[in-house]
Amino acid sequence: MAIKVLIPTPLQKFTEDRAEIECSGDTIDAMIDSLEESCPGIKERICDEQGKLRRFLNVYVNSEDIRFLDGQATSLADGDEVSIVPAVAGG
Repeated sequence: MAIKVLIPTPLQKFTEDRAEIECSGDTIDAMIDSLEESCPGIKERICDEQGKLRRFLNVYVNSEDIRFLDGQATSLADGDEVSIVPAVAGG
């Protein structure tokens, strides 16, 4: 199963400067593990010590925020696109 993962610029140092990576996995958690296998070190940047996504990241599956789906248990299918987007704040 191929999942396209869009990588933000600050994390591209772990992906050999690639903005797009193909991974596998039937859930976000499984996709993160697959991403770590091909890009060692990236998981600790996007997940905390308990394996939960860091608060300053937003993750979307086909433009749907996973916070409004099943979080890290959100199901993935072949051809899905996952976007990892750093949160932006300002004032």
